[in-house]
Amino acid sequence: MERILLVAPSWVGDAILSEPLIALLREPYEEPIVDVLAPRWCAPVYARMRGIRRILETPFAHGELATAKRRELGRKLRDEGYTRALVLPNSWKSALVPWFARIPRRTGYVGEGRYGLLNDPRRLDKSLLRRLVNRYAALAGSPGALIPVPPAPVLVADAANRASAMRSLRLRRDRPAAILCPGAEYGPAKRWPPNHFADLGAAFLRDGMQVWLVGSVNDKLAANSVVQAAGEAGRQFRDLTGLTDLGTAIDLMAGAAVVVSNDSGLMHAAAAVGVPLVAIFGSSSPEYTPPLSPVARIAKIDIECSPCFKRECPLGHFKCMRELKPTVVYNQARLALLPSRAADDSVHQGP
Repeated sequence: MERILLVAPSWVGDAILSEPLIALLREPYEEPIVDVLAPRWCAPVYARMRGIRRILETPFAHGELATAKRRELGRKLRDEGYTRALVLPNSWKSALVPWFARIPRRTGYVGEGRYGLLNDPRRLDKSLLRRLVNRYAALAGSPGALIPVPPAPVLVADAANRASAMRSLRLRRDRPAAILCPGAEYGPAKRWPPNHFADLGAAFLRDGMQVWLVGSVNDKLAANSVVQAAGEAGRQFRDLTGLTDLGTAIDLMAGAAVVVSNDSGLMHAAAAVGVPLVAIFGSSSPEYTPPLSPVARIAKIDIECSPCFKRECPLGHFKCMRELKPTVVYNQARLALLPSRAADDSVHQGP
């Protein structure tokens, strides 16, 4: 029996994209064989994946070297009997714990010159593995082996937790809910303008739907801007940002009629629970981290400077988001609600 330690990425969306790798690892076994070493904020994501034996929360902050803490944790893990470690982040420090734990086989991409720390190093061919989900899945096999085609990520929502949250937040059940996710942790270049979200929310209200704004406490300012931009209609929006943890946000999205989200961790979560979704892209690219779901659609405009992958618009005009009109996203949402339509039929607005 293999016993695998997976060193998880630090971004929520990347963590969700590691689920197909876990699915490939667990496939031959009846019992869970994967333990996940993950940041505290990613733990709710892994709690909603099948085939995970245990989640170990990292005791160090994001970006912290903390060599002594990593050495101590590695020594504690030596008696766990791990046969293999998979290191998903590309940083040098992320490979330290498996090395200190003396795990016999330590797999990952070369990254920051991690020879020695990794004894099963892989070189990444970006032309062959364009998507992050494929890069992760390729680590399941041996070097030179055929690269598996990963399944789409799947998260299993906690229905009991969703019901409890609906009661505690006094959310209505008599009308379908449209969830808007106006935040994006990476930076403002990924955020559709608040007035566009406001117009979209008002359109959903006219369709007889509820409108909920979902996100972390860091998304509160973005949500406030949406409510203010909506004017009178904003009084009917339910701003839930900062009122739920990540796990509860995922569970609520699983029960929504449709989700509209910037390119963020919540976008990937909505895709993974199988809810109809419109994913908004501007500075980032759906070629690299698309929402992997047959009921997800992509809204973007094609302009010369997009994608730039910057945190803020380097040219100052923000056309990639500002000129993506609410009517286009609304029409994409209506199409996402049609179960017979697939995500690869997405219609992009022209420049």
